[in-house]
Amino acid sequence: MSDSKRLITRANVDVLSVGFACIDINFVTKTHPARREKVKSHQMNACGGGPASNAALTIARLGGKTRFHGYIGDDGFGRAHVRELHTDGVLIDTILRGKAPTPIASITIKPDGARSIVSYRDPKAVSKEDSISLKQHPAKALLLDGHQAALSIRLAKEARTLGIPIILDAGSINEGTEALHNQADYLVASAKFAYHLTGITDPYRALEAMKGNAPFWAVTSGADGIYWQTDKSTTPLHMEAFKIEARDTTGAGDAFHGAFALGVAQNLPIVENIRRASACGALTCLRIGARNSLPTLREVENLMTSSPPPPYG
Repeated sequence: MSDSKRLITRANVDVLSVGFACIDINFVTKTHPARREKVKSHQMNACGGGPASNAALTIARLGGKTRFHGYIGDDGFGRAHVRELHTDGVLIDTILRGKAPTPIASITIKPDGARSIVSYRDPKAVSKEDSISLKQHPAKALLLDGHQAALSIRLAKEARTLGIPIILDAGSINEGTEALHNQADYLVASAKFAYHLTGITDPYRALEAMKGNAPFWAVTSGADGIYWQTDKSTTPLHMEAFKIEARDTTGAGDAFHGAFALGVAQNLPIVENIRRASACGALTCLRIGARNSLPTLREVENLMTSSPPPPYG
């Protein structure tokens, strides 16, 4: 057995999730505030957030074992976030703590579940390029959201050397996702990122333009479902989303990426993996706030059992 295979075999987690962590402050309003207008929120909650952080917690709630690595400030917000992750069983032993404040996202949620976000992150709220290594903390899969750019680029190189599959959450446009979009084994892009990369709004045509960037590439499109293709298929495929009444779409993509990364680590067949990840994303839209909405394995199984398989093809 090669050293790389031995390393993956002794991996103590299914997924190492690396990237952004913040505190989400969620305000539910009937209308979006206009210029010079004050709007009262009729519901508010605060909880941990961030793509890689939410993905890690999703993995833990699905019964997987995961480690989150990123920066969290040594302040009240940061301590609350670390407690949330620890309570759900996410390994937090490598998190970088510092004096820069924990990043904050203020989220305004409208009646149809759509949201607007204003966020702040101190430039010093980042992990160092050498702050974690897959050789010391092996995993069966590596999930990156691109927000810790220098570290993520180095980890991707290390993962390729070790034969560890890389999943890129290209949900937002940042330095890391732009650098890594053609370095991952699984490129899972939002419609926004796909448009930024290709200049094409039609998901089928965008997939064609994205060909060659990864062995598996996909475009997630919210209520319209997911479009994907592999280097072994000649045409793109589409799976419809689960039919739900969305209250808040915050975190739905994070949940999808976390579930999908766990499926990669578990060697799930691709259609089965996409369906489970889609169920996770759908369930996250049913409650206000991402962190408290991330589903458990039982909730996911109940939805998949009670709903007909979403058509795909």
